[in-house]
Amino acid sequence: MPELRKEPVSGRWVIIATERALRPSDFIAVPPPTIKGNFCPFCEGNEDKTPPEIMAYRERDTRPNTRGWRVRVVPNKFPALVIEGGLNKRGDGIYDIMNGIGAHEVIIECPQHKISLTSLPPAHVQEIIWTYRDRLVDLKKDKRLIYGMLFKNVGAVAGASLEHTHTQLIVTPIVPLVVASEMEGSMAFYKYRGRCLFCDMINQELSNGSRMVLEGEHFVTFAPYAARFPFELWILPKNHSSHFENIQRSEVEELAETLRAALCKLEGALEQPPYNFIIHTSPFDQPELAHYHWHIEIIPRLTRVAGFEWGTGFYINPVPPENAAEYLKKVEVPPC
Repeated sequence: MPELRKEPVSGRWVIIATERALRPSDFIAVPPPTIKGNFCPFCEGNEDKTPPEIMAYRERDTRPNTRGWRVRVVPNKFPALVIEGGLNKRGDGIYDIMNGIGAHEVIIECPQHKISLTSLPPAHVQEIIWTYRDRLVDLKKDKRLIYGMLFKNVGAVAGASLEHTHTQLIVTPIVPLVVASEMEGSMAFYKYRGRCLFCDMINQELSNGSRMVLEGEHFVTFAPYAARFPFELWILPKNHSSHFENIQRSEVEELAETLRAALCKLEGALEQPPYNFIIHTSPFDQPELAHYHWHIEIIPRLTRVAGFEWGTGFYINPVPPENAAEYLKKVEVPPC
């Protein structure tokens, strides 16, 4: 019988369609997009084809916007928000409006034309994670800006326009609604129980085990109880931390291996699926929070959101998370 499951952080309901239960082979893999003319502006040697770099991890004695970089950050050529100007918050009758101030950056993850982060060694993935952290720390200094959202689109279905592996960072002057909802839900739990909901979730998933996919010293990876999408995964630090930019060196080392392993399992089980991953963290203007816990959500794009989902806010997931976790546990992670 189908189940209605409630996601405890946001209060969102999900229909787990157990009678439709599908296996990984039931999903048709979408071929990765190709770049017309085989030209990629993100490849080494094409530095002049992007806006000037903001920062980079480089070899010694190499100059900005030239060869010799390992990870490179540039402004998005077509930004959703712009860094210059004031917010100028104002009203328009019953409506609120402000200038589109923020930052929109692209983190180019390697100089070679790779289409997956999983093809990079853990030491290189560590530098990518350090770049995430460095950019949040830098942009946090701008008092106009409140929230930094790091996200990765892989495959045309997931919104990628270039296949060269990269991450985007959009920093906004307001807290996004999804994050605000998570913070409100976790605060309600904290006021009632006096504990972090995410920490309780980690303990329960470790105790239950049926949805657990990976466990290390510092991180756990599991299929969430009320997964919205088939093979959705969450990665959480075991030690309570509300701000991603406060990550410690030992955690970066393990997170690089954990993230690569989780993506390898998804790619192995689902034949290179399109996916998004998003880092949910706390707003810049908040101190360390006892009720909120930063985490990464990985969402394979195997099903489509249609009229029912848009009309109700419910999601229909044809793969119970327990089944997804069972499949993913068995997938071997290839060596670097």
